[in-house]
Amino acid sequence: MDAKASTVGSSQTATAQSEPKGKDFLNHLEVYLAKRDGVDKLLKISRYATKIILASSVLPETVPLTRQLKSFESSVGLSRKAFRLGKFVQDVNALRNSHLDSKEEILLSVIAYGGEGLYYFVEQFIWLAKSGLIDAKHSRNLQKISAWAELIGYIGSISLKLRDLKRIKEDEACLNSSIEIAISRGVGRTEEEERRKKLREKKLMKQLSVVQDIADGLMALADIRDGKGRFTDPLLLSCAGLLSALISTYKNWVSC
Repeated sequence: MDAKASTVGSSQTATAQSEPKGKDFLNHLEVYLAKRDGVDKLLKISRYATKIILASSVLPETVPLTRQLKSFESSVGLSRKAFRLGKFVQDVNALRNSHLDSKEEILLSVIAYGGEGLYYFVEQFIWLAKSGLIDAKHSRNLQKISAWAELIGYIGSISLKLRDLKRIKEDEACLNSSIEIAISRGVGRTEEEERRKKLREKKLMKQLSVVQDIADGLMALADIRDGKGRFTDPLLLSCAGLLSALISTYKNWVSC
């Protein structure tokens, strides 16, 4: 029995050593799908991919598949609202845990987290209205409040992220100067090179977040205007929704 255990242990060790040091895909996928945002963004991708097909008029209205896709899109939209139950708490905590250095940052944080938190809070009641538990007559007013809160939140969020990007670029410029001086003196700067790599990754994520907020803000603005006016074309908004979903999925995947 001891010999067998020893053999099994040796086999497991050899297997572990033969595996790549990177994350196992299926384990990574399991962690990703265990997150609320992970599943929500996959639903968002499927919803807006469907909306693009419908908005592009690829399929005639008379085709049964068109009716099925419309039903699927509506069902997924309602399902996504269920994932927002209690999500406003994360904005409350984010605001409480923020380390703010100026009055301007305090104001922008209140706008960003307060707007998003109110949006998620109201979305719970919209879900209840669409599910039939609350009288549907309140749904339109709730949707207006939700859209305004969402848009205001994105304005604050974009402003904060642009400030962060400015700081990151300043830090990167200082680091680049330090590395250039070291190279000119023939001194290795491995630690600084690693810091620069991390800064660039952080900058990329922040830039993607700004693009995502702009795309989501465009959709919120269209909701406020009831789909009327400029930048409210269904195909444009569907593409914006899919872009936002893909960026968010990438960010969530990397963070797992």
